[in-house]
Formats: sequence, C-alpha cells, structure tokens
Amino acid sequence: MTEGLEQLNNQLTTALNKRNRKNFRKLFLGLHGYEQSQLFAEFDFAQRKLIYTFLSPEELANVFDDTEEDPGEMGKYLDEMSDAYVSRLLSEMYMDNVVDIFTDIRPIKRKKYIGLLPSDEADQVRELIHYEDETAGSIMTTEFIKVDKNQTVDTAMQHVKQEAQEAEVIAYIYVTDEANKLVGVLSVRDLITHSDDEKVADVMATRVLAVDVNEDQEAIAEQVRDYNFVAIPVVDASEEIVGIITVDDIIDVIDEESAEDYSHLAGVDTETISRNPFQTALKRLPWLITLLFLGMLTATLINHFEGLLSQVSVLAIFISLITGTAGNAGTQSLAVAVRRLATNNHLKIARLILNEIATGIIIGVITGVCVFIMVGVWKQNFLLGAVVGTAMASAIFVANLAGSLIPIGMEKLGVDPAVASGPFISTLSDLTSVLIYFNIAQYFLQLFIK
Repeated sequence: MTEGLEQLNNQLTTALNKRNRKNFRKLFLGLHGYEQSQLFAEFDFAQRKLIYTFLSPEELANVFDDTEEDPGEMGKYLDEMSDAYVSRLLSEMYMDNVVDIFTDIRPIKRKKYIGLLPSDEADQVRELIHYEDETAGSIMTTEFIKVDKNQTVDTAMQHVKQEAQEAEVIAYIYVTDEANKLVGVLSVRDLITHSDDEKVADVMATRVLAVDVNEDQEAIAEQVRDYNFVAIPVVDASEEIVGIITVDDIIDVIDEESAEDYSHLAGVDTETISRNPFQTALKRLPWLITLLFLGMLTATLINHFEGLLSQVSVLAIFISLITGTAGNAGTQSLAVAVRRLATNNHLKIARLILNEIATGIIIGVITGVCVFIMVGVWKQNFLLGAVVGTAMASAIFVANLAGSLIPIGMEKLGVDPAVASGPFISTLSDLTSVLIYFNIAQYFLQLFIK
C-alpha cells in the first residue's frame, strides 16, 4: 500500500471508530474503485460490518467489481452480509465478476446465493458457471449492447442510451440479424455522425472478429493484444452472440498465464500460497523427487568414471564449474524458446533453433577459451586447461540446443512447453555435461599420456 493510501486508511479507520458515517462516505466514495478495493481489504471484520451500514449495496458493488482480491476471499465477505444486502449487491455487479466469485465458493453457498438473485440473472449465472475453465465462456460477460441491423440510427441511439447504464462497455455496439447472429459492429461515433434515418446495416462494419465460446483464453488474449481491442464478442456454434470479453479480463488472463509459465519454469506454484508448510512441501515434493532420480543418474555416471578420477583427481575440481555454467546456458535458451512459443511466433521457430545453435557455438568457444587460459595458468597445466575448456564449450553448446529443442518438441506433442522447467533443464545439463567432460578427459589422456 502506498503512503497516500496508508494516510487515507488511517482517516477512514478514525471515521469508522467514531461512527462518523458522513465523513467516511465523503472520503471513501471520492476514491477510485481500485483504491476503494485496496482499502476495503485492509479492514477487519468489525469494521466491514459497519461499512455495510454506511454504504449501499450499489456502492459496494463497484468495490467488488474493481477488486484484485482472490474470488474465494470475496465469497467470505458475502457471508458477513444479510441476504437482502447480498441480493442487491450481486445484482449490481457485472455478471462475469459474480461468476468468478461463485466458481470459488462451496456449492452449497453458491446455490444459496444464486437463489437470492432475480430469476433471469440466476439463469445467466447458471449458464456461465458451467463453461469450462480458461475458455471464452468462463471469462465473458453477458452485459453488452446489441442492436438490430434493420433499426435506424435514431432508434439504435435511443436503445444505446437506455442500455448504457447496465453495459460493462459501450465502446462497441454489436449488430445482429433476426436470428440473433452477429453480422456487424459499430461505435457510438458511427451513430452520432450519421443521419438519424439511415439504417444500421448501412453504417456498420461487416468484418467482425469474434471468438468461439469454447476457445482458449490465452489465444483470445493474443487476439485482443494484436488488434488493440477494448472488447471482443463471443459467439456460440450457431454464430449467435452470447457475450463479450472486456480488456480488463484479458489483462487478468495475461497475468494468470504469465504466472503459470513462471510457475512451470520455477517448478513451483507461485500463485497458490499456503500458510501450512506441510501442504507447501507436499506440492513441491513430487517434482523435486523426480529431479532427484535424474540427479542420481548423474551420480551413477560419476561413479562409472571413478577409475579416471582416481588416476587424475584434479578433474573433480571442475565438475561443478562445467555443470553449473552449462545449466545456466540451458536455462537462458529455455526461457527464450518458451517465450517465443507463448507468443505463438511459430513462423520463426526454425530461425530460433539456428540462432540458438550459433549462440551456443559463440558462447561455448569464448567461455572455453577463457577457461583454458585460467585453468592452464592456475594449475600450470595447459593440457588440463584444454580438457576443461573443450568440455565447457561442448557442454554449453549441448545445453543451449537442449534448452531450445525440448520445449519445441513438447509443444509438438501437445504438452505445455513451460513444463520443461529451469530445474529440469539444469538437472539434464548436469547429466550431459558430466558425460561430455569425462569422455573428453578420457580421450585426451589416451591421446597424450602413453
């Protein structure tokens, strides 16, 4: 919380403690909805109970619509209110935000709150809540403006004025035919700048980019980003418009997908934070145990070359140096490949692979030469320097190539490429680096030591 908000929080808390309804409303309602939601989250149970008497359900609905709190937490607030208050609050909220809350609460509570809604709104919630998670249907809102193509500009404008208060956005006005099929789109500007007696069909844009109700939310986010839309319409199998997805929901999707990709790269769930260390450990253990078995292969490989290590024990000093550097290089390559795939830039995949090959060669050669000189000078043994330098260059090249090829291969198999996480690539690089290192060392020994 910023310093300014902290001062406001103190002032609002003082107003609550003094039961000063007028001062609280003046301070609170003068803030932006986001600021209101930030401050509301800081109040305790007793303070919130008082707020429910100071603010109308309509006023608090704006706070709930703008909040960034977890929907499950918002559901807990509903338990603190009277049924009448909840009914009016939910009716004033945008439908997609109501559905987000209902998705995260227990079915018995959901059934209760749906029963508090007017029948038409309850039917909409039941329909929206059953769409598969992370699809267009699960994030769309049904509060949009549509007009008939046969209407005049004048009647369409009158309709927009009537519906504007309830619609989430009015940047786009969608045009349908007699069968409710989406046939065009226009803006308020189009209505203002054309004659009242012109037909909507004559002034609308007929090329409309819409998404299917079952389309993946990540693909939709890419379209909205590419076209700079404020909202995008959602249609069903019969091309009837069933809702719209607004840019604020798209921003949330982008945040979710970024957090998900980062979670995969790190090998942990960064979104779900548990205060119970045992639950946290149980979630992380499966991945760590999998990597442990992969690490055991590396240990087995080192054991296989025990004879070589006993003959030239100095080789052991540089194992971690080579594996660590190769792992870092592989993780860098992995990050580039996953990002390229996440942005759906498939046309440049071949170029990416060629670029990573060239990059691996350049980095490997430069790093290898540096290590050759440093080890040679340090140990007064340039043969050892050549062994370590060559192994370093080769390990970096292989790790770089693996970091780009593995996520691409996983994507071709239909597996999320972000699952090829940093810990996985690092552990795999350890295995390949050790194999490369000892084989090169063995070759040099056979070649120069008779």
